[in-house]
Amino acid sequence: MKRTDLAKNLGLKINGQLRQTATPGRFGKDSVVADRREQRKLDQAAGLLPFAVKLDKELIAELQAQAAQHEQGMNELVAELLRKGLAG
Repeated sequence: MKRTDLAKNLGLKINGQLRQTATPGRFGKDSVVADRREQRKLDQAAGLLPFAVKLDKELIAELQAQAAQHEQGMNELVAELLRKGLAG
């Protein structure tokens, strides 16, 4: 067989294997969307609401650096800083 025939047969073999494999979970019921819905319901039950703001790049970098060191993450850090700012 020629080298090109071998490459063609290998390609056909690979395509056949791909057709026989199952559909990945990300396209089915195991998708992340269900987790987002569940998380949204849990957040709403806890009284949490999304609140989007536009901030300067330097401020965001500073917040991210502090959030990396903060035990509870970005959401709790921002809530804590807002409470301090509103109280004083």
